[in-house]
Amino acid sequence: MDLVETSFSQGFIDAGGYRTRYLRAGDPDNPRKLLLLHGITGHAEAYSRNMQAHGEHFDVFAFDFIGHGYSAKPEHPLEIKHYIDHVHGVMDALGAEKYYMSGESLGGWTTAKFSQLHPERVERIVLNTMGGTMANPAVMERLFTLSMEAAKDPSWERVKARLEWLMADPTMVTDDLIRVRQRIFQQPEWEMACRMNMALQDLETRKRNMLSDDDLRAISVPAMVLWTTKDPSGPVDEARRIAGLIPDAELAVIDEAGHWPQYEKADEFNRIHLEFLLRDR
Repeated sequence: MDLVETSFSQGFIDAGGYRTRYLRAGDPDNPRKLLLLHGITGHAEAYSRNMQAHGEHFDVFAFDFIGHGYSAKPEHPLEIKHYIDHVHGVMDALGAEKYYMSGESLGGWTTAKFSQLHPERVERIVLNTMGGTMANPAVMERLFTLSMEAAKDPSWERVKARLEWLMADPTMVTDDLIRVRQRIFQQPEWEMACRMNMALQDLETRKRNMLSDDDLRAISVPAMVLWTTKDPSGPVDEARRIAGLIPDAELAVIDEAGHWPQYEKADEFNRIHLEFLLRDR
């Protein structure tokens, strides 16, 4: 229902050998290309309330990461280097030289590392309640448990509980959103895929993928660190620290939202997000 008034297309591309499902809005001939990267166990519909507003200014491409949604599901643990390879594949398939990138949680983690390693392919980045700088065992255990319970038993209540973790206000979890995610979780290979996705919730695996302070200092493209006052993954102080380390970064905070401000506070998110991305015009 969130996309009912949006002009968009969906389909599949070959991205570096991976069948990759996408949602696309805006003019495909627009030279401004915006990639939207979702979080762990997420999917392209994480941006269903943002496609139309951004499609007025960009060729917007939200895609399912490998191991997620309806994209290919490798049978090995997925670490940041695998997501970066996938992003390269998406960029090559779309054919542009440079991209605007915005990632939420895992998507922000991947965006930060990608822009550090490959600034020549990036215009600007938004790091939305990003992961990769913290390793809180309690948060990791909660996320692992909720995700695996929903993978083993994709009942309405299990899927709803996983989605409610993302929101400051649980009533923001709509029946439509539950239905979309439940169908993904009901795929026969989902339990295997979810276990591979959860690799970054293992402490040792997470540690070797984390963003160091020097990694953040090495990001040379303009960045906005976008956080919320009720993010369950970490406090605003961590966002302030991240923004202080990236040389050309600024901080934006959205009140009364959790881990999905692009969905919970879509109008405010769209305004702040577009103002930053379009600033160089």
